[in-house]
Amino acid sequence: MPTTLQPLAPPVIADRLARELPRWTLAHGQLERTYVTENWKSTLMAVVALGHLAEAAWHHPELEVTYRQVRVRLSTHEAGGVTDRDFELARKMEAVLLWQPGQEGGALTGTPQDPASRYLHYPDA
Repeated sequence: MPTTLQPLAPPVIADRLARELPRWTLAHGQLERTYVTENWKSTLMAVVALGHLAEAAWHHPELEVTYRQVRVRLSTHEAGGVTDRDFELARKMEAVLLWQPGQEGGALTGTPQDPASRYLHYPDA
C-alpha cells in the first residue's frame, strides 16, 4: 500500500524527540532506542511485545537483540526517512515496555524489584 507520508526534516525530528521521546535518538536516518533488560528471558519477552506491536501496526522496525538489550530502529522505508508513522509506533513501544502498573495504584502491583523478578531496567526507577 503506497504511503502519502513525507519524511521529516532532521530539525523537526530533533524537536519532536526532545518533546515526545527523550530516550530515543536520531542515528543514521532512523529513530533509535536501546531497551536494557534483566536477563535473556526478559529480552525475549520484550522482543515478543515489540513484535506484536509492529505486526499489529504493519510497520516493522529493525531489531538488534543481545543477551540483555534490544535495540530498535525505526524508519519508513517507502518514504525514505523518518515519518509520523515512526513516531507513533515508538510512542506505543514506550508505553507498553515501560508500563509499571505498581506506580498507578489499583489492583495490579507490577513485578517486584528484587533481581530474581525484575523485568526491564526502568528509567527513573
